[in-house]
Formats: sequence, C-alpha cells, structure tokens
Amino acid sequence: MILQEKSGNGTRPIVILALIVGAGITIGSSLAMTATDQAGFCGRCHSMSEAALTHARSLHAKLACNECHAPHALPAKIPFKTKECIRDVFATVSGNIPDLIHANTETLEVVQANCLRCHGAVIQSVNMTVKAHCTDCHRHVPHTPKISIAKRSAADA
Repeated sequence: MILQEKSGNGTRPIVILALIVGAGITIGSSLAMTATDQAGFCGRCHSMSEAALTHARSLHAKLACNECHAPHALPAKIPFKTKECIRDVFATVSGNIPDLIHANTETLEVVQANCLRCHGAVIQSVNMTVKAHCTDCHRHVPHTPKISIAKRSAADA
C-alpha cells in the first residue's frame, strides 16, 4: 500500500510536466503558424518582396498571405505549409528562384477553394465553366497596386 502511494505521487510531477510541455508546444505552434502566415514574414525573402509590396496595396491587404495561399482547415494546412516551406527554402538556398513565380497546380486549387470560401455568394451569377480558376481572369487582384476602376480592364477587377 505504501509503495503504491509513492509511485502514484511520483507520477504527478511527470504528468504536470507533460501538460506544461504540451501547452507550450501548442501555444508555440499556434504563434509560429500565425506569424508565418503574414505578409511581413513572407515578404522578408527577396523573391517575395514585390508580392508583399503589391499585396499591401491591394483590396486584400488586410488578409494574411496564407488566407489565400494555404488550405483553410488546419489538418490540411500544416502539411501543405511544411512542404511549401521546404520547397521555398531549398530554392532560396540553391539560388534557383525563377524571375516570375507561378503557382503550381496544388496551390492553384488551394487558392481557388479560398476564393470560393470568401466570395462564393458573390460569384453565383458568374459562369465558372469558362475558366478553371478565378485567377485565370483575376490574376492580378491581390498583387497589383490599386488602380482606379476607370482604368481597370475586366481581368483586373
């Protein structure tokens, strides 16, 4: 009986420590996820500085980069961001950054899902069978400086 009490009391500090470590990892991960979603983080890389600058001047300036460029659901977002981070770091370190960065097929699908998530009600009257993605017509919306409506073409709207 005495041995059981001692072993029971001995596990209490381990459980408390595990809870503290778990809470620290959860809070740290949440802070890291939020920080790495922001234009200030994304724009630190020379290759993305222009995108961050034009984003800051766009109608979407109040949105974090990954509100458009990463899956919305956390279980899909974490592996997606990890894969994209590894790809971006490798390109930066190797100096293999293209002059013009194009989204890959997976990213195009993610951006499309996020366009629909935010603008689904607005586009109900739009014929979405003409083009596969919103960005096929509205390719410069989040990354072009504000242009007066009188000077916009339909594709820039």
